[in-house]
Amino acid sequence: MASLGVNIDHIATVRQARRTVEPNPASFALLAELGGADGITVHLREDRRHIQDRDVELLKATVRSRLNLEMAATTEMIGIAQMLKPAMVTLVPERREEVTTEGGLDVVSMGTLLKQQVQSLQGAGIPVSLFVDANSEQLRACRDSGALWVELHTGSYADAPWGAKQAQELAKLIEATQHCREMGLRVNAGHGLTYQNVEAIAAIPGIEELNIGHTIIARALAVGLEQAVRDMKALVVNPRPLEQNPGIGKEFI
Repeated sequence: MASLGVNIDHIATVRQARRTVEPNPASFALLAELGGADGITVHLREDRRHIQDRDVELLKATVRSRLNLEMAATTEMIGIAQMLKPAMVTLVPERREEVTTEGGLDVVSMGTLLKQQVQSLQGAGIPVSLFVDANSEQLRACRDSGALWVELHTGSYADAPWGAKQAQELAKLIEATQHCREMGLRVNAGHGLTYQNVEAIAAIPGIEELNIGHTIIARALAVGLEQAVRDMKALVVNPRPLEQNPGIGKEFI
């Protein structure tokens, strides 16, 4: 049975839309864990569009399951990971122009440099996962890099029309998982998975964890919003008198 890693990047997206202090990703990581998350995933992007360095520091100090840090394979990010020592690092491709990660790493072309980065991280006691497409050549390159894990990019499956095309993409992921296991690689998967399409991926023998974010955060807006509105309405309709409100200074009374 696969475990669940919850990506909370978009909690930070909401905060950064106003560049304020809320919502705090660390607080929502706790809620995710209370809900049954087996791990927390965040992507510290080079442009810091959502998760910030301070968020990762707080999460490292407060997450009680395990922290998976997604990041680009750059000198800056390798240094941050070595300093913070998350439970796992997942190396992903990154472009400033993209809305979200658009595909897997080209491990083949990264060659010796990637191998050195993997050795550096794993030498510091941080297991490395490589986010890749279900492509045999790329998977063999993952093995040759020395990485312990791969995370199979499920975007093509998630984007495929229901029916024969989706079944074809699913077959590729099943075959890729089996290939990885035969080579001694451990396997995670993620990207674009939703409540409607996740079960088939979760049922693939050999996949250990699914990393899922956007659909969970989107659903949380619906199931949690009603109570949040009710609480705010109660404060607006029936506020305490000013003199009883500790947040109001006497000069305003």
